[in-house]
Order: sequence, then C-alpha cells, then structure tokens
Amino acid sequence: MEITDLLAPEAVVAALKVQGKKQLLQELAERAALLTGLPERRIFETLMERERLGTTGMGQGIAIPHGRLAGLEKITGMFARLDPPIAYDAVDNQPVDLVFLLLAPEGAGADHLKALARVSRLLRNQAVCEKLRAATNPEVIYSLLTEKPKNNASQAA
Repeated sequence: MEITDLLAPEAVVAALKVQGKKQLLQELAERAALLTGLPERRIFETLMERERLGTTGMGQGIAIPHGRLAGLEKITGMFARLDPPIAYDAVDNQPVDLVFLLLAPEGAGADHLKALARVSRLLRNQAVCEKLRAATNPEVIYSLLTEKPKNNASQAA
C-alpha cells in the first residue's frame, strides 16, 4: 500500500490554524466531508469516538486521527501541517503539528490496519518530518509524503 493510494494532492493543507484538538477534528471532518461526500457530523463523531478510546497523538508532534465509516468507498487520507502546533493529549504530552487523518470503510479490516502502519512508518522517519515541518507549499508537502524511499526502492509497503 502506497501513500498515493490514500492521499490525493487536494487533501493536503499546508498551514492549518486551529486552537485545539476538538477544533482540529471539526476542521478535518469538514474538509473530509468534501472529499468523501459523507456528512461532516458523522465524520467528526467517528473521530471523537476514537479519541475517547485513547489518543491518536503518537508523540514527536505527530497525530493520526482515524476511524471507520459506513458508506465510505475507499480508504481516504488527509494531511495537515498545523501552524502553530496545538495541545493534543499526545502520548509524550508534546504539541502536535503534523496530522494525517485516515478514514476507512466499515469493512476495511486488515487494509485499515495496513494503511495506519504505512502512515505511521512514514511519519516515524525524522528526516521526512523535518522536511514536512519546513515546507509551506501543499504541492511540496504532497511530494514529500508520496516520495519513494531512495535507499531501498524495492521495499514492499
């Protein structure tokens, strides 16, 4: 599974300004509704429900809010670089500035987990995160997120 399977160029926000976690999830739900055609309220409620189970703030300034939704056609991603970073209840209590939203069809099962693992692996790469934090253009951010690893191009995702 490649990031290009999950993320469209128009699903990248270069400098999202929000005050906190709830506002961030509302903003992401609003934008995801435009991408998916699903009701914004249902997306927001799904994300909030997932956060109640445990934070999706992975630490090191990264969060991967996610959820499963009935009626969704395919796994859909969205990326936002926050400016400024916000408190997110992350596992390390550090503010979050890189957010990758993942929405999966209700029956996605293993594919949903593969997508989460793929995004997590990408965002654990410190060099990639540094470049993402420095980028201010959505096209540049998209190319950084979808770039194939140079050191081992044959690596399966």
